[in-house]
Amino acid sequence: MTTARERSLKKTHTPGRPDPSRKLTLAEILEILTDGRLPLRFTAYDGSTAGPPDAALGLELTSPRGTTYLATGRGDLGLARAYIAGDLAVHGVHPGDPYELLKALAGELVFKLPPPRVTASIIRSIGTRHLLPIKPPPQEAPPRWRRVAEGLRHTKARDADAIHHHYDVSNTFYEWLLGPTMTYTCACYPRSEATLDEAQANKYRLVFDKLRLQSGDRLLDVGCGWGGMVRYAARLGVAATGVTLSEEQATWAQRAIEAEGLGDLAEVRYGDYRDITETGFDAVSSIGLLEHIGVHNYSSYFRFLQSRLRPGGLLLNHCITRPDNQSEPSTRGFIDRYVFPDGELTGSGTIISAAQDEGLEVLHEENLRQHYALTLRDWCANLVEHWDAAVAEVGLPTAKVWGLYMAGSRLAFETGGIQLHQVLAIKPDTAAGAGALPLRPWWKP
Repeated sequence: MTTARERSLKKTHTPGRPDPSRKLTLAEILEILTDGRLPLRFTAYDGSTAGPPDAALGLELTSPRGTTYLATGRGDLGLARAYIAGDLAVHGVHPGDPYELLKALAGELVFKLPPPRVTASIIRSIGTRHLLPIKPPPQEAPPRWRRVAEGLRHTKARDADAIHHHYDVSNTFYEWLLGPTMTYTCACYPRSEATLDEAQANKYRLVFDKLRLQSGDRLLDVGCGWGGMVRYAARLGVAATGVTLSEEQATWAQRAIEAEGLGDLAEVRYGDYRDITETGFDAVSSIGLLEHIGVHNYSSYFRFLQSRLRPGGLLLNHCITRPDNQSEPSTRGFIDRYVFPDGELTGSGTIISAAQDEGLEVLHEENLRQHYALTLRDWCANLVEHWDAAVAEVGLPTAKVWGLYMAGSRLAFETGGIQLHQVLAIKPDTAAGAGALPLRPWWKP
């Protein structure tokens, strides 16, 4: 015998919509939220399924904890937590390169907020216990408001903690990921079929040529990583000094310098670029550092680098950018918590303005966005090739973070959501006059 309330609910139920008198399955909830347009197969621990049964790609929700992560994480954070913790499995792609799955989700999956009555039915079906946040995976950095205990954003101490989170994973892991060049920045592909190693060497060649470096010159490379630019320049007779906030990078770089017999010309220091006291450098290269500086520090950053240059010295800034100059610069969600804590991105126009405002004359800029997509493709291929060893070295959750982050970034560079700009500038030398530089760009693309 049905109650009056049940009879009333049945009367008001519209065909094709969820019946509010019964509990919805997890698959039904997902179909409601995506308006029935799932581009892949979804299965859940409650036995329910959704999406095309013959789809090559799929997601599997394996535990109630995963439901809690999905229900409580904003944006992409819930998905990332469930995946990294092992509560959400992927099918049809390798965890070292889930690019095709992310591409399918980005291209076809759109979440829609259902009407209030349906939302209430979803909440009842999930259960309020799943709406209470739980402890995230240990690979996650604290939220920004909790990092205040580590110091204000972009102080030396807090920057050191952020760099340690991302770069001090394992030098062995990075060797598998990056290949022989140990270069963790966008490559520059001379040909579409060029290898990653060729493209990275070409990138260093491009930077070297843009800076008009010659044997006997002095180069300062800030945020130098494992010293790739420092060693490249030293091989060509340039006295090169690099600085990095990663102790593991500095140790690896110094060993590489000694192994190549470059100790008379090359040096990599462990420390903050702001602690460099020498001046009079012929050139400064900054390859992948500005993302960690903070937009409100751009003025002091360019002022400091300009002060390290001799009059007529050149500066090349190479960094990830946004396609506009008005978006909120702070990274959010998965990237901020798992990849680049305190990272900030802005448009190339903001960077150029900051450099100009500090007295630097901007000579040239170019966008290498497509090259970064190719670089990430090749890094993912390296991770897939060395997957078992990488998992043994850093653990499965961390390895999954890297596969997810690099595949997602590749997609963002392909679609223009983020870009990579090189900006070349000079510290004006009024004594040298107008003929200090060639009339047109002097480097090969």
